[in-house]
Amino acid sequence: MRIYLIRHGQTDWALAQRHTGLTDIALNEFGERQARSLAKALGTLGFTKVLTSPLKRARQTCALAGQGAAAEADPDLAEWNYGDYEGWTTREIQLHSADWNVFSNGCPNGETAGQISMRADRVIARLIDLSGNIAVFSHGHFGRALAVRWLQMPLTQARHFALDAASVSVLALDIAHAKLPIIAMWNLPATAEPAVTVERLAPADLAEPAPAIQRWENEGGEILHGPLQSNLLDSAA
Repeated sequence: MRIYLIRHGQTDWALAQRHTGLTDIALNEFGERQARSLAKALGTLGFTKVLTSPLKRARQTCALAGQGAAAEADPDLAEWNYGDYEGWTTREIQLHSADWNVFSNGCPNGETAGQISMRADRVIARLIDLSGNIAVFSHGHFGRALAVRWLQMPLTQARHFALDAASVSVLALDIAHAKLPIIAMWNLPATAEPAVTVERLAPADLAEPAPAIQRWENEGGEILHGPLQSNLLDSAA
């Protein structure tokens, strides 16, 4: 089982770095192009289940990526309720609270970090026994929360995970190590091919020399993101 975590494409608020929680705004023109660019990569995978946040920007991304017909809306995949900080930039928030970080402090009159952690755990509990490829269309902060809770880490660690608009990440179980939760791929841009094969994680492959990038990660290398990771993967293939 592999969970393909897809963040929605760009919106005008995201471009302005404004916190967009439950405000139901649409993708902008560039965000629509980003979402369409996902269709080629995702269309080759075949999904046994497709879930999406009920918010418009995630549903649009799902539809433009070619997965709308099979999609089911899951309220638990919605973005963080930012409460009083809805529409604010981080810079504006930190003028009032210098050390504020959403993953530690939550939002006044919105959701706490504990509530988000429980929401992510509910999603994982519904996904963990499924099989095949699962597509999950969600948001920046909630997507990062989902990833760290998949790894059974405290929510505060999500501050170390960047997640770009229209990116694809893969959460998986390493069947060679007692189904250990892992991040098989992180924050690939929409133009990259997010292909992760079952064989790469299968015990039968352990007798073969591991690709350099796989050995590097297993020996404690940090998880990279974005184009740099894509280049490393290409060079190791």
